[in-house]
Amino acid sequence: MTHATISARAAKRVFNFNAGPGALPLPVLERIREELLDWHGSGMSVMEMSHRSPEFESINAGAEQKLRNLLGISEDYAVIFVQGGGSMQFTMAPMNLCLPGKPVDVLHTGAWTAKAIGELKKGILHHIAASTEAEKFARLPRRDEINFSPDASYVHICTNNTIEGTQWSTLPETGHVPLVADMSSDIASHPIDAKKFGLIFAGAQKNLGPSGVTIVIIRKDLAERADKNLPTLLQYRTHIKEKSLYHTPPTFAVYIVGLVLEWIESEGGIQGMLKRNDAKARLLYDTIESSGGFYSCPVEMASRSQMNVVFRVAGGDDAIEMKFAAEAAAASLVGTPGHRSVGGMRVSLYNAVEPAAVEALATFMREFQRTRG
Repeated sequence: MTHATISARAAKRVFNFNAGPGALPLPVLERIREELLDWHGSGMSVMEMSHRSPEFESINAGAEQKLRNLLGISEDYAVIFVQGGGSMQFTMAPMNLCLPGKPVDVLHTGAWTAKAIGELKKGILHHIAASTEAEKFARLPRRDEINFSPDASYVHICTNNTIEGTQWSTLPETGHVPLVADMSSDIASHPIDAKKFGLIFAGAQKNLGPSGVTIVIIRKDLAERADKNLPTLLQYRTHIKEKSLYHTPPTFAVYIVGLVLEWIESEGGIQGMLKRNDAKARLLYDTIESSGGFYSCPVEMASRSQMNVVFRVAGGDDAIEMKFAAEAAAASLVGTPGHRSVGGMRVSLYNAVEPAAVEALATFMREFQRTRG
């Protein structure tokens, strides 16, 4: 295959609205292609490098430092790269952070907190501090509905619910109790105050890179809560002490995370992402709201996600929604069907999704309505 055929194929890229793994920035993909056979004169691909080599150690340390700089993470927090996805953290967080007799408080807002609760049910004391399940998770709990335990080990929250299309814009106040956040789908999409969290975890495959690596940001003192008899790989302190190199890490994925963070820097940092994501979400929600009911979003206005926009077509007519997805895909607008558990449509607007993709989708939606409405 010649370089020309590769370039010609690149020109046919679709608009990718997949919920995760999601779109990666084109400049990052081009850089990977450029460096694939010979990283910085090393004569080998990052995929082939020893994780103990000075080359990979510089890649690993560089990715950590870029994340610290972008999110404003201070030295009393550790940043580690682990495996097992966000789902592994549903087990790892309680194993390391639970204190005897003190429950884990959960703010139950959808499918991903349900999975976290499923792991807690395997013998860990926990308490549902609030839930909007009765309303099909179409909104987030209000402050007066949240009932925290007086002595919780920590509070678990999912900052953005990909399936239900909700996102916390104001965090609940947990006082001295650490807040543990599953930020898999909105990390680095808007500014955060890292100090408000005891632990943040995020699978990289939505806003930060490819699948295979999970970012964990943890206050160092909390990592010391863990029993030293826990399995070595399941202790945060192991990965902190060894700078994520206790065993072979997902080297290529960590390298790509570093490139994505560099791209975020070049686009104006987290403020640049916020501006970009605000504009994309506004355009899509405006298209839904101005459709006279042909498109409808079931989520309460104040709880709506900027990352995952869910909507129904023609009052939730299955046949019309299937047609919408098929015609969208034919128009190179890929990944619009909603999660199989809820149906409807879902459009993911992660950092790398270009504003032009959302403009193309909005045009398609107006045209689809014109021919059906």
